[in-house]
Amino acid sequence: MRIAMFKETRTGEHRVALTPQVCAQLKKMGHEVSIEKGAGATAHFSDASYEQVGVRVVDGGAALLKEATVFVQINIPEANRVIELPEGSVWVSILQHRTSNEVVQALNSRKVSAFSLDAIPRISRAQSMDVLSSQANLAGYRAVIEGASVMDKIFPMLMTAAGTVTPSKVLVFGAGVAGLQAIATAKRLGAVVEATDVRPETKEQVQSLGGKFIEVQGASVGSEGGYAKEASEEYRKAQRAAVNKSLAQADLVITTALVPGRKAPILVDDEQLSLMKSGSVLVDMAAEQGGNCSKTRPGEVFEVNGVRIVGALNLPSRLASNASELFARNLLELFKLIAPKGEMIFDLKDEIVQGCLICHQGEIRHSAN
Repeated sequence: MRIAMFKETRTGEHRVALTPQVCAQLKKMGHEVSIEKGAGATAHFSDASYEQVGVRVVDGGAALLKEATVFVQINIPEANRVIELPEGSVWVSILQHRTSNEVVQALNSRKVSAFSLDAIPRISRAQSMDVLSSQANLAGYRAVIEGASVMDKIFPMLMTAAGTVTPSKVLVFGAGVAGLQAIATAKRLGAVVEATDVRPETKEQVQSLGGKFIEVQGASVGSEGGYAKEASEEYRKAQRAAVNKSLAQADLVITTALVPGRKAPILVDDEQLSLMKSGSVLVDMAAEQGGNCSKTRPGEVFEVNGVRIVGALNLPSRLASNASELFARNLLELFKLIAPKGEMIFDLKDEIVQGCLICHQGEIRHSAN
C-alpha cells in the first residue's frame, strides 16, 4: 500500500502528520511512503531525514496524487484538494465531520473512504490512537505558558530581601485532558491552583495534581463518550455562583470546555468578567469554537477593563515538534488496525472503524448532527 502525506495548508499550522521515525515503522509494515517536498520543515523534520528512512520526496501536491491511494494530513482537506483525489482512494485526517458536511459530501462523491481522526471512540482500546487527547495534553501545557507570557506576575512564591512575592492564583475551567495538564503545569511553576468541572468524578484527579476542586453543591452533569455532557442552564448558574469568588481572586484563568460539533458553552460572561481584577489574564482554549468567554476574539489578545483575554488558536502547533511526534504515533497505531500487513482492511464490525470511518464506497456512514 502506498501512503502519501501532503504539506499542511492551514494558516499557522506547523505540525506534520508523519515523522521520519513513524515512516520507518510504516515501511517495516510493508507500506511505501511518499511526502510532499518541505512537508516536515516547519516541525523541524528535513526532507533528508525522510529520505534516510526510504521515503520518496515529491515536488508538489499534484505529483503526490499520482504516488499513492492512501492520503494523510492533519487538518480538513481544502475543496480543491478533494476534487483531485483519485476515486476510491482513502483519506485520513481530522475531519470534524459534524460541522464539515460539504467536505464529507465532496469526499463521498469521489467514493473516497474517509477516516476522521477526531471521531475515534474514546475507549480503552483506542487510547493509543486518540489524537484529540495527545494534542490536548500539549495544548493544556501551552495554555499556561501563553498565560505566563501575558501576565505581569510570576507563578511561584519568591522570598527576597525586599520582601515576599505571593504565588499567583490560577483557576481552570474543565478537568479533561487539557485542563489536567494545565493544572499540573501551573502547579509545577509554583501557582496556587483551583479547578472546576461538571463531572464530580474529576475531583480526585484534580486533587492528585495538587489542585483544589471547586464543587457545585447538589448538582452534576457527568460524561458521555469520553466528553462532558452539555450542562443545563440551571447547572451553569450554580457553577457560576460557586466559582465567582475564585474568579475574582485569580491571576490567570484557563477555560477548556468544548462540546463536539457545537459552539463552545459560555463559562465566563460579561458579568463575571467585571468581577475579575485588573491585570488578570484569561486564556480561552475554546476560541476556535466560539470561546468560553463572552468577549473572546479568536486569534487575538483583547483587553476588557484591564483583563487580557487570549483567544488561543491551535496551541499544539506552537509545540510543533512534540505535537507531530505524538500525532504520528497515533496515526501509526491506527494503521496497525486498518492496514496491518501492507494492505487496507475495512473491518466494518470493529468498534473503532465504525466510529471513525465517515464515508465508504459512496455511502456516508456518519452525517452531521
